[in-house]
Amino acid sequence: MTTVCGVQFAPRLAEGRANADRIAEEIDGAAAGGAELVVFPEAALTGYVFRSLEEALEGAIEADGLEIARLSDACAASGVHAVVGAIEREGADAFNSAFVLGPDGPVGRYRKIHTLCLGADRFTRPGDAPPAVFRLPFGAVGVHICYDGTFPETARLLRLAGAQLLVLPTNWPRLGLKREMVRIRAYENHAFYLAVNRVGSERGVEFRGGSLAADPEGMLLHEAGPDPGRFVVEMDLSRADQTLEIVTPGEYELDLIDDRRPELYGGITRANDPAARTGSRQSR
Repeated sequence: MTTVCGVQFAPRLAEGRANADRIAEEIDGAAAGGAELVVFPEAALTGYVFRSLEEALEGAIEADGLEIARLSDACAASGVHAVVGAIEREGADAFNSAFVLGPDGPVGRYRKIHTLCLGADRFTRPGDAPPAVFRLPFGAVGVHICYDGTFPETARLLRLAGAQLLVLPTNWPRLGLKREMVRIRAYENHAFYLAVNRVGSERGVEFRGGSLAADPEGMLLHEAGPDPGRFVVEMDLSRADQTLEIVTPGEYELDLIDDRRPELYGGITRANDPAARTGSRQSR
């Protein structure tokens, strides 16, 4: 079994050092409770509701900055891995990123590919690489961010790349059908799914917690309330590897991974016309 800890909290906008100290404390506490992986919300290091690119860049962190070094040290001291969201600065560009850190230092980074007209995403540059799977000592963890989870193709890409656990750091201002979404993503990909949302109010935007975890059968393992705090979920990640479900041998069997017909799905990957002003950001 793998012990996974999610942390709901309210970061302080544009205060990376203070947020890093708080996150390091949470890593230490989660490790003391037996966690092997600690997952934080989207933009946990920086906050999210920036009002301009200039402001986002000023409040952002850098991949080789002191904040990431601080958290790498915390992971090294605690012997755990962590997924931490941040608005990341690289030159004149800002990205909505998730950093995977471990006892031996940074493992990797993923940059959000689906951005929308909300908060920092109005100004960030979408990532240009597919969602990333990180092979950690306890299993394969696929990372995507918030709005990415709304697009089923994102989770499917991660699953086909071998992810046993789909992790979604998020800043959901509306919970809506998120419980159903998490359960369906877990079920349709036969994988564990963990979405960790933030809490608190930031410039009038309310974030309501409600973090969720589901197993490969789509059964809910945990549903958090609206308050800050840590929660722990035990996951046997090897269950994600057994995709064939046998209800009645030879009469009722299904495999949601191997029964796919990708040769018939070409329309899904048809590119949008870059000249067309569609989508939430382009229409502004």
